[in-house]
Amino acid sequence: MKKISFITIYAALLITVSCKKDSDFLDVPPKQVITAEVAFSDPNLVLSILGDLYNRQRDFSSLDGFTNEPGWRTFADFSEAFPSENGSYFLVQRTGWGYNEWAIWDYTYIRELNLFIQRATAATELTDADKNRFIAEGRFLRANYYFELVKRMGGVPLITEPLDYDFSGNVSVLQVPRAKESDIYDFIISEAEAIKGLLSVGLTDKSRATPGAVLAMEARAALYAGSIAKYGVTTPQVALSGGEVGIPSSMANGYYTKALAAAQAIITGTAGSYSLYRQLPDLSDNFANLFLDKNSSESIFVEDFKANGGKTHGFTTNDQPYSISDEGLDAGRLNPSLNLVEAFEKLDNTYAPLATNDAAGNPIFYTDQLDIFAGRDARLAGTVLLPNGLFKGKRTEVFAGYQLGNGTIITSGDATLPQDVPGLGRVQVVGKDGPVNGAEFRTQTGFYIRKYLDPTVGSGRRGRGSDINFIRYRYAEVLLNAAEAAFELGQPAVAAGYLNQVRSRAGLTVPLTVGDITFDRIVHERRVELVFEGHTLFDMKRWRLATVVWDGNQMTVADLVSNIGNARKRNTQPFGLWPYKYYNPGNINNGKWLFKEVKPSPVTGANRFQLGNYYSQISDDILSANPKIVRQPNQ
Repeated sequence: MKKISFITIYAALLITVSCKKDSDFLDVPPKQVITAEVAFSDPNLVLSILGDLYNRQRDFSSLDGFTNEPGWRTFADFSEAFPSENGSYFLVQRTGWGYNEWAIWDYTYIRELNLFIQRATAATELTDADKNRFIAEGRFLRANYYFELVKRMGGVPLITEPLDYDFSGNVSVLQVPRAKESDIYDFIISEAEAIKGLLSVGLTDKSRATPGAVLAMEARAALYAGSIAKYGVTTPQVALSGGEVGIPSSMANGYYTKALAAAQAIITGTAGSYSLYRQLPDLSDNFANLFLDKNSSESIFVEDFKANGGKTHGFTTNDQPYSISDEGLDAGRLNPSLNLVEAFEKLDNTYAPLATNDAAGNPIFYTDQLDIFAGRDARLAGTVLLPNGLFKGKRTEVFAGYQLGNGTIITSGDATLPQDVPGLGRVQVVGKDGPVNGAEFRTQTGFYIRKYLDPTVGSGRRGRGSDINFIRYRYAEVLLNAAEAAFELGQPAVAAGYLNQVRSRAGLTVPLTVGDITFDRIVHERRVELVFEGHTLFDMKRWRLATVVWDGNQMTVADLVSNIGNARKRNTQPFGLWPYKYYNPGNINNGKWLFKEVKPSPVTGANRFQLGNYYSQISDDILSANPKIVRQPNQ
């Protein structure tokens, strides 16, 4: 969707008007303001208004609260990554999150959506087809924004008509109380059911609403509601007596049933033609490319960017490997953690830490840095740029130093600061791309992000940026949503079928059986498939696992390498994997690589998620303006 602002196009400009007297100015109609009646008589004008409303949709990654662009900081949290930027170390040095984290409350946007729907409904010059489509798109955007509200705030005021103040001094009509959390989810689901038949299946512009986008929203929302109902019983303190927070457990199966039905409507093709992306022979390259291909068969609803349309973002600029960056300046901010990397299972469906040492505790040596990752889920190398990984036709240079035969480590603070290595002389002893403790813009975990990283020439320049789409809903998530709903409804065979489709695309060819389908498996599969797509926080919240995995305790290497694949595994601090070049002339392993698990030195805090973090704080300004709004629990 081209970024168009109604205000930008139709704003009133100061006009010099010749009037006989001052009061005549008030009677002169503005010449550059288009009235609602005129605007809603022309589908092109309506589309320009709608374009602005699309551009104001909110999701977890479209605004990171710091840079107002698809941001890396939202992903460099929750111990799934490390923030290699001096100004962002607070993410790994704090001991928890404020209650106001992730809060939104944009009722100006809700009002404008309600006005759009009202005016489109009243339009008399539009064709019935255009009118119905525009109304359906407005209702989709409103429902999708209410979904963003409810998953952060719980129940919120449900306002579906523009509220007008009559200047009487009585503002009570504007003071709407919070609806029940379940009421907001019910509204989203009912809106989806009402509008899915009003949208075109054949629309090729995936930045606009389609039946597939509507059903994907419904499936995700119903799944969230079902899991809050089921798992909310484990945190009974996280509730309000009026139902504004918390959903009765008796409603869980009803929501799971709706989630499965909506997902299956997409899977069976009744809402459009979608499929898992399978275009490249290398499965890791294929997975990475599904996020780069604007014509991906997997994308259902996207935020579209266009370099030639003036709408780009800085994700690649911020996160590209330092030595391969377009400008050779700042880069490398988002460093995936070893915690995440080790979550990608082996091809035999088992979990295991990366093999750094043998049973006796001696280092294991590798000829190529990539060898330690061999035999893993292909999504690993499609999500993470591994040491010696390929980007833009060049290899990353990642190593932390030399290790001599006697165990001595020789390293330095930068690749430009050579050191003396006995027998080699003065040589470069660390990689241009890191890792070095505290060296910002280079990896400090040994890894760079690959998902969403744009290899297009110029995409890493600040003057241009990347126009890779941000995918809001995609087909693999629909399959995972269906699998989870089926599992919760006691249909493990159905769940296994959907999971195996996603896994086979990643090279995991040993099918999961009915006996393999557990809650741990559901959680694991979503983690490795959907990481860095804005699901991590909200999945942990809806399962009520956030207070478990982010318990505020420091982690050891033993914590890191144990219980992989367990949904309740502690994940409070990001670790790295640092490669060292072994130098021991005459030894069979001379010139090979060994690896060490490392906690980057800036990591001094440990993530602690409190009960009060499950629902973001409603600000005092809002509470003061509307005494009918009840406070969140545990704050």
